[in-house]
Amino acid sequence: MPEARRTSNKKKTLSQEEVAAQLLDLGRVVPQAPEVEAAVIGACLNEREAFSLVSDILKPESFYDSKHRAIFGAIRTLAAENKPVDLLTVTEHLRANDQLDAAGGPVYLAELSQKVLSSAHVEYHAHIVAQKSLARQLITYTSNIQRIAFDESIDVADLMQKAEGDLFELSRENIKKDFTQIDPVIGDAYKMLQAAMARTDGLSGLPSGFHALDAVTSGWQNSDLIIIAARPAMGKTAFVLSMCKNMAVDLKIPVAMFSLEMSNVQLVNRLITNVCEIPGNKLKSGQLAPYELSQLDLKINDLYGAPLYVDDTPSLSVFELRTKARRLVRDYGVKIIFIDYLQLMNASGMAYNSRQEEVSTISRNLKALAKELNIPIIALSQLNRAVENRVGTDANDTNAKRPQLSDLRESGAIEQDADMVCFIHRPEYYKIMQDQHGRDMRGVAEIIIAKHRNGEVKDVRLKFVGEYARFANFGESAPMPTADDEGIVRSSRTNASTASQAGTGDDQFDSLSADMAPQEAMPF
Repeated sequence: MPEARRTSNKKKTLSQEEVAAQLLDLGRVVPQAPEVEAAVIGACLNEREAFSLVSDILKPESFYDSKHRAIFGAIRTLAAENKPVDLLTVTEHLRANDQLDAAGGPVYLAELSQKVLSSAHVEYHAHIVAQKSLARQLITYTSNIQRIAFDESIDVADLMQKAEGDLFELSRENIKKDFTQIDPVIGDAYKMLQAAMARTDGLSGLPSGFHALDAVTSGWQNSDLIIIAARPAMGKTAFVLSMCKNMAVDLKIPVAMFSLEMSNVQLVNRLITNVCEIPGNKLKSGQLAPYELSQLDLKINDLYGAPLYVDDTPSLSVFELRTKARRLVRDYGVKIIFIDYLQLMNASGMAYNSRQEEVSTISRNLKALAKELNIPIIALSQLNRAVENRVGTDANDTNAKRPQLSDLRESGAIEQDADMVCFIHRPEYYKIMQDQHGRDMRGVAEIIIAKHRNGEVKDVRLKFVGEYARFANFGESAPMPTADDEGIVRSSRTNASTASQAGTGDDQFDSLSADMAPQEAMPF
């Protein structure tokens, strides 16, 4: 007997029929409405418009009775082929596909057509059938989760991932949004226009703190998925942390940061370097001059109380993200979410034939989450090596190493799902110190807006200071390179130039002393 039980447990999931049989053994019957199912099919057999009224509500699997499933499947096939749907055509279709007996035979079909005289209430009946079907799916879902939970060979964390993934798919398949007449939408759009006109800064979304970027985007827009992509060492994390500093510290906008690559302490240490403007190698070694120690003590106070929330869960799944993001928006009023970075996420709980398919699922669900929560989601992404392999016409050809949409790594779906795709490009990293017009490129970072669903595509130039892992506006008063009237850096500091050539300095900041960021006092 124990051996038989062990063998039966190898089947991890049960079908709806198997769950129904188990409940029947316990004296319980699964939710069903066979008479209502018969009424829906009878209406479809009698009136040609009836199927169009229920086609987006029901599918063959929605019917509990196997005969009704076969008949409705035949009706749907005939309708998809633009063929007439009536008692005779459905009967012939079932006979041609050897399904007539499974559907109860021609006599049963005739009885169904005679039971209903009108399709006046067919939509209401269809909703009843759909609700019963959803109830059965939920019973099957919970029964399978309970069954698997008793198997001690299954890791509980994996079970949680599967449970969340299955429930997400169930809700996605069954909860559909109905169409809306345009009048109330026009009213909402007009209110948004009035709110934008009332703002003195001309922004309709959340400001990034980078003035040139905000002028192009009008701020990060609600429900948008923004992808920020670059090759390693271009400064993706530094760019996002600079935005977090601008938004959470300076503008007090609640921000959430999901870091799959770095720990919370490492992120906070990078943020301290950014805010306090002290080179990371000095913080790491602790060799601070007296004025730097005073600067640290003074500026670190700006971080306390900042509405910045950090999560460093490794290999975060898109389903975990959805749960946490809902809580952050509901409980903490978070207005924007950053993810560092997309390719480190997973969509466990479902089977995929390739990594490209999984990344496509992740990007699609990130876009859906942005729409659901009505906030911008900014996800960092890696680029493939095609950028490195491109060769220009000469040493100052800045276009050769510029990223393109085709360089996005692992999935073309990222480009399709995103409302905006931005690339970070620093010519200085490729030893390009001047562009083709002779302008100085040292300390310059180009934000290339390659896709903008609701605006123009354009290049924006920012300052990049490698020793502080910081992006900044030109003209900001800080011990950084200065800018001329064209907004192009004229570096006056050799050490800043040297640091920017070396990359973002990611390695410098990973192991800063935890004493510099006492976690019990930080609000992150």
